[in-house]
Amino acid sequence: MNIQNMKWTREPLDFHADDNRVEITTGPFTDLWQRTYYHFRNDNAPVLQMKTKEKFFSFVVKTDFAQSHHRFDQCGIVMYLDSENWLKASVEYENDSFQHLGSVVTNHGYSDWATTAIPAYVKTMWYRLSRREDDYCIECSQNGVTFSQMRVCHMWEGAGEISFGIYACSPEDSSFKAVFTDMQITPCAWKAHDGQQPD
Repeated sequence: MNIQNMKWTREPLDFHADDNRVEITTGPFTDLWQRTYYHFRNDNAPVLQMKTKEKFFSFVVKTDFAQSHHRFDQCGIVMYLDSENWLKASVEYENDSFQHLGSVVTNHGYSDWATTAIPAYVKTMWYRLSRREDDYCIECSQNGVTFSQMRVCHMWEGAGEISFGIYACSPEDSSFKAVFTDMQITPCAWKAHDGQQPD
């Protein structure tokens, strides 16, 4: 995967990128969220992405967030189409005891948030985003080999050309360095469903 093909949607406070590694230093009060429950709208997180019209593929990346230290500090995988249509998956720092492994899907200007608590000592996470036309699967892994499904979703505006990649942000008054490595694009690892209905 060529990082040179990736373009910024809002540059971060600071960053460094080479062939195998991207480091993003987040700025305070940066986030992605639309309307639901909290009613506010935040659309200023830095996003580094590439475009594709490929209908079937997987994108894998390893994230290192050892420097996260303030509530909601986060970094992960993203597919950002526009301010009202996107998805993301990340680990969000909460406190010294636990953090949230979760994902957000935003369709037509409304976000959801699905999370599970994981121990605070976890400081790296792999993600795999897979596309089958306008349906998507997000998976995570702690070793880059065995992946577990986080969610399957439909993107109403995700049938044509899309943009996908990485992001990092600090929704409150914080800043940290997020590190991304081992990025690759592979044939779609999310196989077609061939079971009975319902399976």
